[in-house]
Formats: sequence, C-alpha cells, structure tokens
Amino acid sequence: MSIHSSDNASSGKPSPSPSFVKLAMRNMVRKGTQSLVHFGLTAVGFVVFIFLIAWFGRPNIPS
Repeated sequence: MSIHSSDNASSGKPSPSPSFVKLAMRNMVRKGTQSLVHFGLTAVGFVVFIFLIAWFGRPNIPS
C-alpha cells in the first residue's frame, strides 16, 4: 500500500489530482522511445516550416 493512499484514508480529505505537467512527464517516461521520436519529428517539421516561410517571404532585391 502506498503512503499517499494511507494518508488519504486517515485524513478524509481527497488529494488534489496531479497537474497536467506531472501527468505528461509520467506518460513521456512510460512511453520512452515513442515520445522521443515524436518530439524529433515535431522539431524537424517546425524547422522545415520556419525555413519555408523564410524562403517564400524573402525580399526580392533587384541588382
């Protein structure tokens, strides 16, 4: 039995639910490699998107 569940039973107060950040971190640690692959794909996609925006939005300076 965990410490948290015995504390809740004795005090009678419900514990606050974990924050979204804590849940996301726990989920990321549990899924491991899949999270890293998705993060890498997102980072590469973002860099490509920024590069394309910069490429198509570059000024056309006549020489």
